[in-house]
Amino acid sequence: MVEGQSWTTRRGSNPRPDPSPTDQVLDIPATPTGDVRATSSIGSLLSPNILTAAIIASWYLSNIGVLLLNKYLLSIYGFRYPIFLTMLHMLSCAGYSLAAIRWLAVVPPQNILSRRQFFKILALSAIFCFSVVCGNTSLRYLPVSFNQAIGATTPFFTAIFAFLITFKKETAEVYLSLLPVVFGIVVASNSEPLFHLFGFLVCVGSTAGRALKSVVQGLLLTSEAEKLHSMNLLLYMAPMAAMILLPITLYIEGNVLAITIEKARSDKFIVFLLAGNATVAYLVNLTNFLVTKHTSALTLQVLGNAKAAGGRRGVGDDFQKSGDGDGDNGVRRDGDGGGAVQRGQEEIESHGSLILID
Repeated sequence: MVEGQSWTTRRGSNPRPDPSPTDQVLDIPATPTGDVRATSSIGSLLSPNILTAAIIASWYLSNIGVLLLNKYLLSIYGFRYPIFLTMLHMLSCAGYSLAAIRWLAVVPPQNILSRRQFFKILALSAIFCFSVVCGNTSLRYLPVSFNQAIGATTPFFTAIFAFLITFKKETAEVYLSLLPVVFGIVVASNSEPLFHLFGFLVCVGSTAGRALKSVVQGLLLTSEAEKLHSMNLLLYMAPMAAMILLPITLYIEGNVLAITIEKARSDKFIVFLLAGNATVAYLVNLTNFLVTKHTSALTLQVLGNAKAAGGRRGVGDDFQKSGDGDGDNGVRRDGDGGGAVQRGQEEIESHGSLILID
């Protein structure tokens, strides 16, 4: 006869599991969002260096393309309304960004999270418009070659604003390389036969505005608290800039909309020109944000000087100006420090487009 089991024996025959340090807890990762999956898929196909190089190449080609289109529109075709053209660029950027985000779902839509973020975007739009108006005004008082030489100092102002706003310090080599730019402008200003003080001041204001825009733009693209995708930032910024430019173009250029409609009735080709120009302008602005995000604001401005050199070769417009040797040497020193100086009539198209990218 088998002796009956006691309560203690029965209790021990079915012991409770004793957790030990060797037990593993499975950590199931959260499902990534569509934005993360898209970024991962792109990153798996391209290395960061190749992706950055491709973005810079796209930025460069789109800049040259819009430059040539602007040259044809403003100089050859005779559509001399640069501020109105800029407003069309902004409306185009708003429309294309809305279609890409809301309908095609290229990137997830992002909302403005705070009033502070809204005013930052509004300030970015206002800075851009300030640069636009100053750039146009300076062309009335200064030769186009000297105007562009001053514009080549944008990397210098970018480095200053980056330090004042973000406390970002560059290497000593970077600051030393910017000194020839300033020195070249001092020499060229002293020897410029058509120097005009007011034109010089508003041109410097336009240059500083472009630099400040690049720094603020970089904050909105990289700040963790207020981070916006480049396409979402363009979606919010473009209509703000268009609304700011509307009264300016009506005051300076008159009833340009009626003039454009009248031109379109007599020549349908202008419709395709403006549509193509606005489309390329959207690509320029989009790649401008992407370059800032993947590099830095200072790199963007230095690349802008290289773009000016490439644009000059593409147009084939050589700089010819009467003046003394010191003025010419000043422009050369300016180009040596900040990149090549864009010259001749092409500068009108560079400022004439006045799109978001500088």
